[in-house]
Amino acid sequence: MAYQFIPPTVSQGPLGLGRLFYRYKINRGVTVYRLDGTWYEQQFPEQTDLDASSVYYLGGHEYTVNLAEKTALETAGYTVSTV
Repeated sequence: MAYQFIPPTVSQGPLGLGRLFYRYKINRGVTVYRLDGTWYEQQFPEQTDLDASSVYYLGGHEYTVNLAEKTALETAGYTVSTV
């Protein structure tokens, strides 16, 4: 059985510099990665952290994960759905 993980997002604004844009926000992805057994969330992770991590999920993407990854993510407090 396949599972789907979508990393969390954060709502940021304003969308632009114009007066009208101050009312709007945009959702931006947050990267989730595991480094030395600890889960981290960063909006702009450094490449060295991603290289050193055992697994990472870039924000703004959808990932198909197996049962072991699903269990690890749910233990860390993330939501994983069934495909």
